[in-house]
Amino acid sequence: MANRYRDIARLRTTDGIEYITNAIYPEIPLSDQDYYVISTGGDRYDTLAQQFYSDHTLWWIIASANNSERASVMVEPGVQLRIPANKENIVQLYRDINRKR
Repeated sequence: MANRYRDIARLRTTDGIEYITNAIYPEIPLSDQDYYVISTGGDRYDTLAQQFYSDHTLWWIIASANNSERASVMVEPGVQLRIPANKENIVQLYRDINRKR
């Protein structure tokens, strides 16, 4: 299971309170190997990530690839979704972006 907060900078206020900065998600490039599915009732980004990546914590890859700005993991039925094929490269992009901050 990937912990996407592992690479996020931790900062400390002058009062000594530690907090985590906001994560920055990479733009996910198109690939000829990407999958496309039509969502059905009850689909969620986390269950799709489990199905395609065997890791529900990678839901953010599918949500980001489909420009989801909703605060929900639920997917509207009947929508074509892109499932990026190369999760390893995407996770590495995410780590690189967030380590450099």
